[in-house]
Amino acid sequence: MKKFLCSMLILLGSLPLFAQKDYVHYVKPIIGSLNDPGLSNGNLYPCIARPWGMNHWTPQTDLNGDRWQYSYTDTHIVALKQTHQPSPWAGDYGMVSLMPTVGKRVFLENERGSWFSHKAEQIEPSYYGVYLADYDVKAEMSPSQRGCIMRFTFPSSDSSNVVVDAFAGKSYVKIIPEQQKIIGYTTDTYGFAPQRKPDNFKNYFVILFDKPFTQTTLWHDGGFIEGKESTNTSRGGAVITFSTQQAEQITVRIATSFISFEQAELNLAREIGDKEFDQLRQEGHQEWNNHLSRFAVEDNTAEDFDRLCTFYSSLYRMLLYPRELHEYDANGKIMHYSPFNGKILPGRMYTDNGFWDTFRAVHPFFNLFYPEFSQHFLEGLANTYRESGWLPEWVSPGHVDCMVGSNSASIVASAILLNGVKENLDILWEAVYKNAYHAHPSISSVGRAGIDHYDRLGYVPTDIGVKESAARTLEYAYDDYCILRLAEYMNKSPEIRNIFSKRALNYQHLFHPKYKLMAGRDSKGNFQSDFNPLTWGGAFTEGNSWHYSWSVFHDPIGLMNLMGGQKEMTRMLDSVFVMPPLFDEGSYGTVIHEIREMQVVNFGQYAHGNQPIQHMIYLYDWVGQPWKTQYWVREAMKRLYRPTPDGYCGDEDNGQTSAWYVLSAMGFYPVCPVNGEYALGSPLFRQMTITLANGKKLSIHAPNNSEQNVYVKSLSVNGRPYDKNYLTHTILQQGGRLDFSMTDQPESSRGTSETARPSSFSSPLSDH
Repeated sequence: MKKFLCSMLILLGSLPLFAQKDYVHYVKPIIGSLNDPGLSNGNLYPCIARPWGMNHWTPQTDLNGDRWQYSYTDTHIVALKQTHQPSPWAGDYGMVSLMPTVGKRVFLENERGSWFSHKAEQIEPSYYGVYLADYDVKAEMSPSQRGCIMRFTFPSSDSSNVVVDAFAGKSYVKIIPEQQKIIGYTTDTYGFAPQRKPDNFKNYFVILFDKPFTQTTLWHDGGFIEGKESTNTSRGGAVITFSTQQAEQITVRIATSFISFEQAELNLAREIGDKEFDQLRQEGHQEWNNHLSRFAVEDNTAEDFDRLCTFYSSLYRMLLYPRELHEYDANGKIMHYSPFNGKILPGRMYTDNGFWDTFRAVHPFFNLFYPEFSQHFLEGLANTYRESGWLPEWVSPGHVDCMVGSNSASIVASAILLNGVKENLDILWEAVYKNAYHAHPSISSVGRAGIDHYDRLGYVPTDIGVKESAARTLEYAYDDYCILRLAEYMNKSPEIRNIFSKRALNYQHLFHPKYKLMAGRDSKGNFQSDFNPLTWGGAFTEGNSWHYSWSVFHDPIGLMNLMGGQKEMTRMLDSVFVMPPLFDEGSYGTVIHEIREMQVVNFGQYAHGNQPIQHMIYLYDWVGQPWKTQYWVREAMKRLYRPTPDGYCGDEDNGQTSAWYVLSAMGFYPVCPVNGEYALGSPLFRQMTITLANGKKLSIHAPNNSEQNVYVKSLSVNGRPYDKNYLTHTILQQGGRLDFSMTDQPESSRGTSETARPSSFSSPLSDH
């Protein structure tokens, strides 16, 4: 007994800190994986990775190489896959996969797949395990930033195999039996990413086994061949065979690089080395817990479990993107492969992000809680501009022709203004200024399509061959406001400031007085004669006028004045929820998944499954009725998010839909990110303590919070009554205590004055 107790004490002493408070326990990577092209519940795959990891890993269930590589309803696992896919709409690039099999030598997905059950599947942020029923094999993996360890537990067999798939696109595979190693590269890209790929784009991989091979076979151009090396093949790979005893484990160490084989070997040595599987898994678990524990929710009752799972799963999703594209050389110097010119260059680089989505809440979250990351990210933006001549708007890993706006201006200006970033200041100003006046010659999402007309008329017309003109105009106007704020910060000339001050009001040109909504106009100034506010597409991007008319992030008071005052804007806001979810397919000619997602959730015209309208709920803070923000925020959190495979109401989009939930659960949201103001909502939990990057604590208390008590009766900041409908960046970064008194009835005496509302371009900006 003494010996047993001593052994237990030694074991307990060796356990990591996360065993005492394990926030990873709440993360469900399976959320959002019940998808198809016609209806998105997140359009996600179980992402096994480290925060901002260069590589992600996932079980692949698709049999045909489809971009929906994991679907919850599928029945077969066909590979454990390294993926860089930020979205099924963007496609994947630089992939490699492994799959254990037993028996007959097979290679293609529809031949090598195995039945599996979610009952025999274990998924965590840094661990995946599954039982492959057809082979009696347990397959596991745990990643590092640029590598992974896999562990396969085989039955007794002389034909235990591992299939290595380098996919299509002039891949290369070399088997080195004497070193128990496979090296190779894959050049595959598909979907619409990346645009204008350099000829030397390669994802180099090194795969090291801990057991000698008994047989090896190459896959080359659609069939098996003998030999040890295969190059310039339409699809390359290998099948490695072992002789195994019952329950024998084979460990596979993998690392990749976009730079070279030598760099892949260096990444393998630095990040994995001789670590055992369980050690790497524990390290990954601890790293995730270090991040999640910074946002310590202290509601631990049974009825809060689902909300805790949703909250921490959303945090996990936010910290996956944008991924690092840089690596560390032998001297620890940061280097990266440039997807823009194919060179190996110094400095940081990030990829797999669409700013049309993430400028709204993801990057504001980083500005507030991860300012050092925001600084590093701006370094990557500066490098992108140096190497391509443009700021990115959608990268994966090069410029992608997707979505609209030049919202990099919001990300650059916000990080500089709110966190005082000084590095690369001049080059970043040059970049945003260029973007404001130029259109990319071939990629409509980079720079500003229609800029000549926008500059001359104050809007992008509908009749010049530029798609989604109204959406572009509205976002350009906000981006011009961001450039104005940056110009003021950098003390640019009055002439420059005056120009951007005028352009920030360009949204006014699209206001249709008859409908009190935004509408497209032609180059002669005429509104569309057949304008229908319910029509999707056309002048708008994945939405209709009811969704986009609120995209005046920087000037809600100006919008209110156009609508006819506070009472009328309130009526228009209310109408979004009162109207049925009717629609006109418009220019799409079919019911796209965003339309269907709005229709089925029965939330009126509030299409939370797509980004343009997500901030609209918070606009009640500007019209003196904050209790409506509080009510609708809590309704959206309750009805549109859940910790299940169908847990989202649309595309999650690189963390944006998750960021809305996380920030809303804290009780505030950055409607206009560059202003450093966070409109108040309704905190979800009774208590949360946030550890800020500067080491200070921000405590959010709402002790009488409940599903019924969604309204804010009063708020105090550090013990002092606080009547405003927003918090500032400065208040939050200083830490301290927010005390919310919650009630089940609207508090119509709080936050109703003009001085309580957040700032607006048409009214003075408060002193931060």
